[in-house]
Amino acid sequence: MKPSVFLTRRLPEPVMRRLEEATDLTFNPENSSLSKQEIIAGLGEKDALVPNVTDAIDAEIIRASPNLKVIANFGVGFNNIDVATATQTQIPVTNTPGVLTEATADIAFGLLLSSARRFSEGEQMLRAEHWAGWHPLQLLGADLNGATLGLIGFGRIGQAVARRAKGFDMRIIYWNRTRLDEVEEERFGVEYVEREQLIEESDFISLHVAYVPETHHLIDAEVLGKMKTSAILVNTTRGPVVDEKALVDGLRAKTIAGAGLDVYENEPALEPGLADLPNCTLLPHLGSATTGTRVRMGMMAVDNLLAVCSGKRPPNCVNPEVL
Repeated sequence: MKPSVFLTRRLPEPVMRRLEEATDLTFNPENSSLSKQEIIAGLGEKDALVPNVTDAIDAEIIRASPNLKVIANFGVGFNNIDVATATQTQIPVTNTPGVLTEATADIAFGLLLSSARRFSEGEQMLRAEHWAGWHPLQLLGADLNGATLGLIGFGRIGQAVARRAKGFDMRIIYWNRTRLDEVEEERFGVEYVEREQLIEESDFISLHVAYVPETHHLIDAEVLGKMKTSAILVNTTRGPVVDEKALVDGLRAKTIAGAGLDVYENEPALEPGLADLPNCTLLPHLGSATTGTRVRMGMMAVDNLLAVCSGKRPPNCVNPEVL
């Protein structure tokens, strides 16, 4: 028999076709988030749940289906899932790592470049028909060439951003919980520094850490106060890594020069005042938003759930102790 699956939001058509062929599929037909009770009702007694990173899958949902065999998250992050409860109930939780590296690195570097050169402000000026013509002091931005880029976190995406920064002849420094060996540092053209030094020396800081309790509000008012007043902060990892209220205050006070954000602390809601700041470039969580990336993510999620439902080890499991 085909495994029964509940999908909380439609995925790209090639993924939907595969799910429809390989599983007994039920899915949310609307392009909107479901409430907890709607997820529980949709899940019923199905074998597999495929949520996305905006769905909060808590203990009540996990325990709601007596037949639940796997939670196959559509996304690399899994802080939206109560993994501890899933582990207690012997339910594997899977994710989709690796496939979104290049797309997310593109967004991170795009935000860096856009914030440095004030693309968003320039576009808004034109659209509002406020442009009176070129002049020497108009929208002066920051140089990337020769500037120092600080990467907090140096996993796949941080490394991909470093490769892009080399093309702009940037000095690249990084901090990571585990330092690379000298051969790897030379290959990437990066220099390891302690986090405090990185914060104080960087012209641009890009965040690439996992969201765990230790990284909640990693960037707070104290850290912002130690950054250069000319510095720009880029966040494409998880919103709560940055204290958004402190960031709004810092941008208003020009504690730092600017920020580029693709993720938010309480998304889709923004911290009051954030959208009004001209020195903040905002994107609606586009990190993995390319057709190819989203199809690969979906196919990986399907691979994971089919493996578990057929009694095999899934390719990507975040709590392998249950297998």
